[in-house]
Amino acid sequence: MQNILVIGFSTRNVVCSANRAGYTVCSIDAFRDLDLQECAYKSTFLECRTVEELHQLDASRIKAQMSEFGLEFDAVVPGSGLEMLDHKDIPCPVLANSPDAMQKASDKLYLSKRLEALGIPHPRCYSSEELDAIEYPIMIKPVSGGGGIFNRVARNRQELLTSLEELYKLNPELTEQTVVIQEFLEGIPSSVSLLSTKNEALSVAVNEQLIGIPWLSRLPFAYCGNITPFRTDQAEEMEALAEELVLEFKLLGSNGVDFLVSKKGPAVLEINPRFQGSLDTVEKAMNINIFEAHVGCFRGDLPEKPEAKGFAARGIIYSDRELFIDGKLMDLILREKGADIPCQGTVAEPDGPLTSLFACTSTREEAVLSLKRGADRIKVFIKNQTERKST
Repeated sequence: MQNILVIGFSTRNVVCSANRAGYTVCSIDAFRDLDLQECAYKSTFLECRTVEELHQLDASRIKAQMSEFGLEFDAVVPGSGLEMLDHKDIPCPVLANSPDAMQKASDKLYLSKRLEALGIPHPRCYSSEELDAIEYPIMIKPVSGGGGIFNRVARNRQELLTSLEELYKLNPELTEQTVVIQEFLEGIPSSVSLLSTKNEALSVAVNEQLIGIPWLSRLPFAYCGNITPFRTDQAEEMEALAEELVLEFKLLGSNGVDFLVSKKGPAVLEINPRFQGSLDTVEKAMNINIFEAHVGCFRGDLPEKPEAKGFAARGIIYSDRELFIDGKLMDLILREKGADIPCQGTVAEPDGPLTSLFACTSTREEAVLSLKRGADRIKVFIKNQTERKST
């Protein structure tokens, strides 16, 4: 196996991991960031910018784009947004969970029922018929996906109705059937990154999640990155629960389970049955190539459990305005030596991701400080540049 195609909304981390593992990798991606282009043998744009367009993507168009690369692909790896890709429409092996397993693991309502049956702690979910039984506060979120950008908290019935109305306007695909109303719990957002074969599961790392960090995003529940490892006395319990779940849902390869670490113990929030945003920090902190390990899982092979080599952090900076990426901003972003480098001449949308910063240090505190300093440098530069243009 040598020639790999990665297709998804954002694929940079998977493409670069595959490149480091020695594969000839091509990408179909909505961003085509500069560092993705450097890692990929060839890349082209995914002709979708919204969730609705992704769901309507025709397999014949994907096959046409595949043929344009001029390679005989040995495997396709779906990334974010293309997880439900129908394997039978692809003319080579697909290294991913089956659409059925993907659907069940991604559906927060179905997951809630399974967790209840398994006796695993999790936030209670309410159906649209149970509005009178709701105990506030609650979290409103899409049944699957979203990256936290559509998550809302409601503290009473009126806030719930207002939030639902707002979400339906923001995303026409969201309906009573595709929104979940969930008990709101306090705690530290975290995740377990796993590898699994048909018979075994291995927890590779426990990660702290950066959610709604004010100096990275204006959105209160936006996914802003990770710190690996997350040192907590609940880590072993989280790993055991995560391994039980990926085997229960018959998941293969690289998968993740999100948790909330609270005083009462860990609660399962959701399963991410695909490569996760934590891939970068897991690879840097644990000294493992996740893509190579993912491929091995489909042969029935698991690596040895890795040990952390310090702390690795990734911070995703979101733009607070529509932002044209000119040469000066490009130079500054490149000096930060991060990832997800936008191409000069492109436009970052308001509350859309701008770029990612990395820090590899001996302590968590040093890692966070390094990210914040980098984010401050970029934001101050953008503010000054905007003020100069307006005068």
